Amino acid sequence: MPQISSSVTPRYHLKSQRQKQEEEGCRFKLSLLVLGGTMGIYLSTPKTEKISEDGENAELRFGLSAMQGWRESMEDAHTAILDVDEKTSTSIFGVFDGHGGKVVSKFCAKYLHREVIKCDAYAKGDLGGSLEHSFLRMDEMMKGARGYRELMLLEEKSGKAGNSHGSANDESDRFNSAIQTEGNDGNWTEVGPNSDYKGPSSGSTAVVALIRGRNLIVANAGDSRCIISRRGQAENLSVDHKPELELEKERINKAGGFIHAGRVNGSLNLTRAIGDMEFKYQTDLPPDKQIVTCCPDIRQVDIGPGDEFIVLACDGIWDVMSSQAVVDFVIQKLPTAKTLSSICEDILDHCLSPSTRQQEGCDNMSIIIVQLKQSGGVASGSADPSL
Repeated sequence: MPQISSSVTPRYHLKSQRQKQEEEGCRFKLSLLVLGGTMGIYLSTPKTEKISEDGENAELRFGLSAMQGWRESMEDAHTAILDVDEKTSTSIFGVFDGHGGKVVSKFCAKYLHREVIKCDAYAKGDLGGSLEHSFLRMDEMMKGARGYRELMLLEEKSGKAGNSHGSANDESDRFNSAIQTEGNDGNWTEVGPNSDYKGPSSGSTAVVALIRGRNLIVANAGDSRCIISRRGQAENLSVDHKPELELEKERINKAGGFIHAGRVNGSLNLTRAIGDMEFKYQTDLPPDKQIVTCCPDIRQVDIGPGDEFIVLACDGIWDVMSSQAVVDFVIQKLPTAKTLSSICEDILDHCLSPSTRQQEGCDNMSIIIVQLKQSGGVASGSADPSL
């Protein structure tokens, strides 16, 4: 049985709820967290309770932790599944940083890995192609009657569960997420009320790593990041998609968008994301040419001797610590840490700002550490063998 963890940080306010409903024909009667956003709203004291988990198979061990922090709500989500495909011993890890609401990040945590293993590219061994396909599918699946209903259900569940931990799915959801493959799960073209729904204006970053044997494939859209420690040296496996990047600016301008005050069309501070449908309205352009695109960068690397661990995290971590600082922190903690999740928790506490007077350290925070047990690196022999 696969080991699974799925759980579910606001960044800006786009348009009013009424404007978005008029433009999109959206009839969500839910909170502004679905389509609005609460950027800049902080609690009087941070919520430091954490969701943490550890897992292990023959090749990997992972630990993760997520914390709401100073934000009014928890909009991060994550996925960590060992042996998602037991035939090939493929594992998948992902961090999804929501903005303008939590439902898109939660949707990705629930469905993205299913789309990876269902597509033809995956069956043919094209892991990079399967990841790209799954990112595109998230945008497609959130449209129409079925997408509308799924987003409503996710929002209602999160409302009942509260924001203290931001859990994306309960245990039954996580179990079904692993075993449900076809049937109704594959029917996303149903006709009915809300068939004209164009998808949410809220969105999410996505950084996902697939590991199969010595093959590591990373897909990224947005400013969450994946890094690898190679003999103690940090190497970025993803690019932060920010408006100042020339290639991103070129695409945005060609699509009729603009950059103002470091934000796309003056509102969004990243250039690639899942969701954010108000930036993807041009029917004459393919997904990769839209003002904001969900198309990920794909990086494939061979895991070799000295490759110790990878880290996936949202910008709540990277705004405070550099890639090398995170690697140094993990290596320092590994000899005495009993679990990788405890190291993740220490990083969250380290990044948390003592007050909201500064922007850094006030965001939601999520981090996953994946240790490469048989790579021959220093870290492989450092962690407690009882993990």
